[in-house]
Amino acid sequence: MDWLKGIQFAQLVNAAYSKFEGQPYTTLGYNEVGTLYANDLATLKNPGRGRNRVIVGLVLQNDAGDAVLAFRGTEGIKEWVQDAEFLATPFREVPNGGQTEDGFTEMYRSTTVGDGAGAVRLLPALGGNLFSKPVTSITVAGHSLGGALATVCALDVATNAPEAFRNPTVFTYASPRTGDRTFAAAYSQRITNTYRLVDNVDLVPKLPKPMLVPLITYMHVCAQIEMDSLTLIPPRALLQPNPVCWHILSSYLYLMALAAGTPTQGPEPQCVWAGLGKDIHEVLDIACAQLSNEQQLKDRFFADPRKNMGANRNGRT
Repeated sequence: MDWLKGIQFAQLVNAAYSKFEGQPYTTLGYNEVGTLYANDLATLKNPGRGRNRVIVGLVLQNDAGDAVLAFRGTEGIKEWVQDAEFLATPFREVPNGGQTEDGFTEMYRSTTVGDGAGAVRLLPALGGNLFSKPVTSITVAGHSLGGALATVCALDVATNAPEAFRNPTVFTYASPRTGDRTFAAAYSQRITNTYRLVDNVDLVPKLPKPMLVPLITYMHVCAQIEMDSLTLIPPRALLQPNPVCWHILSSYLYLMALAAGTPTQGPEPQCVWAGLGKDIHEVLDIACAQLSNEQQLKDRFFADPRKNMGANRNGRT
């Protein structure tokens, strides 16, 4: 695992968050060549959300011709987890593509480069005049819900995009399970370079749980690259034992920086381990109790992250 590359593409995903929020951002030597829009994630609690067109990512290219599709997460994933329907739909983009979670899939299918009258669907845009230079490589990256979008996008691109895009590299951070066994098999046949990064105590990569839905087993597309913000033996906490801190992108950046040996910045202030003077075993007992009660964890994580993160805009899911 090249941790520095993992950090680089996570920072480009971070730029997609900032674009959506109207905040300043840098693209780290890449040129922004397009903005990705999609219908937001509809849920049972808010079905009208799916009619809202929102920024979900960026299309970038550097001077060497390397292209990137970077997908952000969305507020809608909180309601998606609470709804817990996890309905499936056939992934028609690929022969024998199995089934994928319908909310993620419909959101991906609505993705365009640009919006309004000038919008072009993603794959036709890739084959058009979007890039100023010949494409030499393509990387698809995403965090949380954006990780699921990146997963279905990568398989569609590897199968149906022009030849220059047929060998994508994929980086996902805290991605939920996206499809069934058949989808995962189709993915592994076509995509050989996937780096699926997971904090060992993060809730979102554990969902949808296998066999939670009758007749379909959701599973991940490849083995995870695990980062341990919390361990029992020996007892150690790198972040506050808090479900929000275990999931947000800034925490993933911090854990990757530790793995790379280049921790240039710490976690969000609210997520700094404040265990000095505390019994770490007591804190670990609390964290284990949270993890053992999934509904309690869902309620705490998804009720209102600002209760845990204050008004910091980096509390991103």
